[in-house]
Amino acid sequence: MHLTNESIIVILVVGLIAGWLAGKIVRGSGFGLIGDIAIGIIGAFIGEWLLPRLGVHLGSGTISLIVNATLGAIFFS
Repeated sequence: MHLTNESIIVILVVGLIAGWLAGKIVRGSGFGLIGDIAIGIIGAFIGEWLLPRLGVHLGSGTISLIVNATLGAIFFS
């Protein structure tokens, strides 16, 4: 698998947004820049694994990636 610079930036931005949203929902504040990115990326992996097994399909696009990663990050944290 080859990741381009753009795809790495998208992964980091989606992770940051998802981690920040999960922090706001769970704690009322974020986890810090690095923490938000880490929680968001881990949440994206959890969301991609868990949601299809629950029968939840959000579609495609950046917004669905963020929602999926946020739900996974909430479950993780």
